[in-house]
Amino acid sequence: MTENTQRPDSGPNDSTPELPTQYAPAEVEGPLYERWVERGYFEADAKSDKEPYTIVIPPPNVTGSLHLGHAFEHTLIDALTRRKRMQGFEVLWQPGMDHAGIATQNVVERELAKEGKSRHDLGREAFVERVWQWKAESGGQISGQMRRLGDGVAWSRERFTMDEGLSEAVQTIFKKLYDDELIYRAERIINWCPRCLTAISDIEVEYQNDEGELVSIRYGSGDSEIVVATTRAETMLGDTAVAVHPDDERYKHLVGTEIELPLTGRRIPVVADEHVDPEFGTGAVKVTPAHDPNDFEIGQRHGLPSLTVLDERAIITAHGPFQGLDRMEARSAIVGALRAEGRIVAEKRPYEHSVGHCSRCKTTIEPRLSMQWWVKVGPLAEAASKAVRDGDVAIHPKEMESRYFGWVDNLHDWCISRQLWWGHRIPVWYGPGGEMVCVGPDDEAPTGEGWHQETDVLDTWFSSGLWPFSTLGWPERTASVEKFYPNSVLVTGYDILFFWVVRMMMFGMYAMDGTPPFHTIALHGMVRDQFGKKMSKSFGNAVNPLDWMDKYGSDAVRFTLARGANPGVDVPIGEDWVQGSRNFANKIWNATRFALMNGATVEGELPPAEQLSATDRWILSRLNSVVAEVDAHYDDYQFAKLSDTLFHFAWDEVFDWYVELSKATFQKGGPGAEASRRVLGEVLDVTLRLLHPVVPFVTETLWTALTGRESVVIADWPADSGFRDAAAEQEIATVQQVVTEVRRFRSDQGLQPGQKVPARLDLTGTALAAHEDAMRLLLRLQPAGEGFAATASLPVAGAKVALDLSGTIDVEAERKRLAKALAAAEKDKAQSTAKLGNEAFLAKAAEAAVDKIRKRLETAEADIERITAQLAALPGENASRA
Repeated sequence: MTENTQRPDSGPNDSTPELPTQYAPAEVEGPLYERWVERGYFEADAKSDKEPYTIVIPPPNVTGSLHLGHAFEHTLIDALTRRKRMQGFEVLWQPGMDHAGIATQNVVERELAKEGKSRHDLGREAFVERVWQWKAESGGQISGQMRRLGDGVAWSRERFTMDEGLSEAVQTIFKKLYDDELIYRAERIINWCPRCLTAISDIEVEYQNDEGELVSIRYGSGDSEIVVATTRAETMLGDTAVAVHPDDERYKHLVGTEIELPLTGRRIPVVADEHVDPEFGTGAVKVTPAHDPNDFEIGQRHGLPSLTVLDERAIITAHGPFQGLDRMEARSAIVGALRAEGRIVAEKRPYEHSVGHCSRCKTTIEPRLSMQWWVKVGPLAEAASKAVRDGDVAIHPKEMESRYFGWVDNLHDWCISRQLWWGHRIPVWYGPGGEMVCVGPDDEAPTGEGWHQETDVLDTWFSSGLWPFSTLGWPERTASVEKFYPNSVLVTGYDILFFWVVRMMMFGMYAMDGTPPFHTIALHGMVRDQFGKKMSKSFGNAVNPLDWMDKYGSDAVRFTLARGANPGVDVPIGEDWVQGSRNFANKIWNATRFALMNGATVEGELPPAEQLSATDRWILSRLNSVVAEVDAHYDDYQFAKLSDTLFHFAWDEVFDWYVELSKATFQKGGPGAEASRRVLGEVLDVTLRLLHPVVPFVTETLWTALTGRESVVIADWPADSGFRDAAAEQEIATVQQVVTEVRRFRSDQGLQPGQKVPARLDLTGTALAAHEDAMRLLLRLQPAGEGFAATASLPVAGAKVALDLSGTIDVEAERKRLAKALAAAEKDKAQSTAKLGNEAFLAKAAEAAVDKIRKRLETAEADIERITAQLAALPGENASRA
């Protein structure tokens, strides 16, 4: 009937354990996970002849703890890898952590500050040793939290971006890039944090709207007067030109001349540059090449000098009255001095504008001209772009490709040096005569008087860009490299598509002879609160997923996250949704417990279809359809759809319909009951295996209790046998229609769900006769005895259900209630019809408003039909009251 009877090699247990009355996640999850790890279920064998399936974990920072974003991403990866393991692949989910240069150095520096010390008091070597000590004692907290979530990673292979092997990989690729002239040293504008005292990457800059000031300043005088506007008046001390557009008639007479720069005594040229927007402001801009990236480019085009007027702590260094002032103090002082000279044309306060801040310490970023190390990304980016265009790498969802190309096709050279002590120190030595030597891992570093190593370390993204292959043992051609490279899929957020994914693409193809690091890039969105707002401690809406795990269980958190995971789309989440997922886990538990108490079994073959009831054939047909649907959704990374499919199949079809319909069969006993027990066992077995990758803990507990086997982790993934029974599906759909309509009628009459009512079922000419016992059980309908007098008759799907409601309701009160409801529905219909017939309304109203009226009309018409039928079903006018 199905191809779902494969089992692990281990035999059944001696006895089936009795399930507790309630599921207690806290008692189950920890011991289960440790058992999985001890048995080596998550380890990967590079010598296996199985087809490989590889995913690397986006390495969390060693300083970090599990947040909802981690839990979301890990849930998706774990679901993929658990399914592939069950499908017979040699699965490697590669774990590890990032050394997080800036973040980790800041943590340890704060600890030193509590002792009244700085890193300079220790010196570089001792400080680095202190960081390693901190890592050993306090770092890696997230590893334990990953276990709580159920991450099926190969723990024996855990890597760290600063471990010996990965450090060798970093040095190897740096040397290779250097020798190929793809790494160079140059003075360029970078993002500088005056607090962390280092260059930082674009991804480490957070932009927010700050209230500042916009000041318009008059440069020059008389006929050579030009007005420029700035939000950073302090940088004018470093101006070396004013730029205008070459076609701007207002300033053509000034191009090539010099004008006076206020407060400095210097004269600066007026240059024509197409970068300037003549429609913005006055059409003239001040040019400060050492403190603005756009100005730097203008300066390069026109050969302008670059004057640095702010030091590494954003203190004014220009000689004069402002020297030694902090940039903010200098801003006010300079505007005051300009005002005193009559140079201020306009001032706007507050002026809200976008300002970059360091993501670590929230300090305002200062664009700064600095000597740094760079990667020449042109040829690397071209290869990374071509791999996607040629179809060697697929981006999912496909619409994200344009964002990828928009970045990779316009990539600027990458600043890779950081002014830190914690990190991979750049392997370049400088000699006393200006020599510069790059040292590979097998080279001897220069020694002798005057030789010294570069003090900067590499950007953290440099080492994490090697992650898909360095974690496998590269630069050695290890068995793991041969087996697990390229990776099967990368699962990560769209927010780091540019910063991490592109770097892995560039480095992977460069280091691995043109082979991309993965076949597929599956991008997910960001987790937000239930209102769609970004989660943040400052907003007061940040959630610690461990709190929800403690309260509802890890499965509930996982299922909630997976059910919201549409590709590339942000995921809103609220606690009530987690509670709903906990209820689902309880439903699975209770249904399986009922099945076991009623003898559900997986032993023996399924009976042939001709020996099964329509109910059994229906659920097996639907089961195979669901297997096919779930497989299709997994292959398309549609986690929300597969979770929703499983939720509705399990809750609605298996638990609410099949289990309930089977109760009558079990009560009757006989061969039919035995067949249904086997089918129920099969359905639960397969359903639990389908659910396992998303909710591993409750399914493991229930599956082993049901089957007596070792673990669902190593069970076979269900396969669609192709069995379908359209006739059985239609027959049960008719049963569901009858039950649903009668239940609705009972509810409308105010009957309690458990209240029994005498009824006569006329099923002549239908296929429903075999289901009469089940329908009576579900609807609480008693046989019609002596004195039965039908007070209501419901024709449904060719059947006729006659009910004797005498003694159960106040007929006259019910008739009045229904008459009032009918009048309200008819009024709604009349109003909606009138509006839709009003041409003036239709001409002016928005389409959404018109649609709303149409839906209101449809609802009113359906209500009228329903209420009219209810009135007709009531006993006659002369019926006595209850």
